[in-house]
Amino acid sequence: MEADTTGGMRRSGLAWRYLGWVALPLLVGLALARYAGPNVAVQVARAESSLGTDWAAHLHAPLGLFLMQLLTLLLVAKGAGWLFRRFGQPGVIGEMAAGLMMGPLVLGALLPQLHGALFPPASLGSLGLLSQLGVLMFLLVAGAELDLGGLRGRRRFAFVVSHAGIAVPFVLGVGLAIWLYRAHAPSGVGFTGFALFVGISLSITAFPVLLRILADRGMTSTPLGQTAIACAALGDATAWCLLALIVAAAQAQGWGPATINLVCVVAFVGVMLAVVRPWFSRQVIAPGQEGRWLLVMLLMALGCALVTEMLGIHALFGAFAAGVAVSGNATLRHTVATKVEPFAVTLLLPLFFAMTGLRMRAEALQASDLLLCLVVIGVATLGKLIGTWSAARSAGMDNHEAWKLGALMNTRGLMELIVLNLGYELGFLGDRLFAVLVIMALVTTAMTGPLLNWMERGTGRAGATT
Repeated sequence: MEADTTGGMRRSGLAWRYLGWVALPLLVGLALARYAGPNVAVQVARAESSLGTDWAAHLHAPLGLFLMQLLTLLLVAKGAGWLFRRFGQPGVIGEMAAGLMMGPLVLGALLPQLHGALFPPASLGSLGLLSQLGVLMFLLVAGAELDLGGLRGRRRFAFVVSHAGIAVPFVLGVGLAIWLYRAHAPSGVGFTGFALFVGISLSITAFPVLLRILADRGMTSTPLGQTAIACAALGDATAWCLLALIVAAAQAQGWGPATINLVCVVAFVGVMLAVVRPWFSRQVIAPGQEGRWLLVMLLMALGCALVTEMLGIHALFGAFAAGVAVSGNATLRHTVATKVEPFAVTLLLPLFFAMTGLRMRAEALQASDLLLCLVVIGVATLGKLIGTWSAARSAGMDNHEAWKLGALMNTRGLMELIVLNLGYELGFLGDRLFAVLVIMALVTTAMTGPLLNWMERGTGRAGATT
């Protein structure tokens, strides 16, 4: 009883102290603000009038509009990702499709007034820059995941198979460019630059998306999964180096500048692989120091991105090279994967998918482009399947495993979208071909799971027959 009385007295004293030191000063301050000073009533009335007229007007302010865009894109992207996972597809495919649906081709065609209010052209500049930052961070993660030191025992096989999986679709893409050039090349673009970009667009394998497909199917630790990871890792690094060389050569005016650009690109890659990567591999990261090293890696990624932008290729290559440079240190690789990837993948990449969709014009796809879509998808798929299968078979791999490996290498995903956006920004791809190639990226990625299921059923039927 005495304890209750003491507790009540303490609470009563606390209430009086709160009233004396908090409530009373606030009331005095409000009274002074309301009644003290000249013409206060007129100023307050004007403020109340301006704030109360139209609350929706704040949505048209840059910050309000940006927050509404970000909220809408995240809800749609994550909802589509959840839906695609329910159908056995990686969630990133749903997020990619959601980004395209928010553009003029779908939302703009069905609800043009809503699309115009949500994505006015004046607001796309800041949205695009933030999406580019997301891609830079994602490529830092993608480069860090390329553990080239983990290819021991598979390097020769991965070297031959991954490069065959690039070379065959590249040749088919260049041949396809001969047919596409007159109707789909932007004005002022030479055939060489156009053909090289179409060829490399058909040669990309999405290493990060492939890792997620293997994890979802429980194949990461299997011999086929490990082989696919090795081939995709080496193929991704090779394709990005090749793309950097193509961009450097195509951007230069004349053979002299082109040679200088190529030499600078080769020198930059050589320094990152021969000097920076071994240095990071030798570093011992003490517990609790990961935050400082994360800052170092982020600054290096931004610095490398600036260097490659100044060299005339693109900032994306610098971020990817920075990731490869830290990939030899397991602690730093884990730090990037756990600290940078969730932020980039969860928040920023849906903006990039949306910008890809917003780049498409409502009139970009025509009814006649359906045949073109089928041809491009067929050429891209056959190139990856035949190139990978033939090289794997010549290296001694089982026939069915070689076909499955080809199906896995046909995964293009986000990396393909990054390449296509780069080609569009540099003026090598027109609106119609850009839209067709984006659809090809989605379809070839989405067909990986069903194609593997079909091949596994075929293997099961063949085993049951024998």
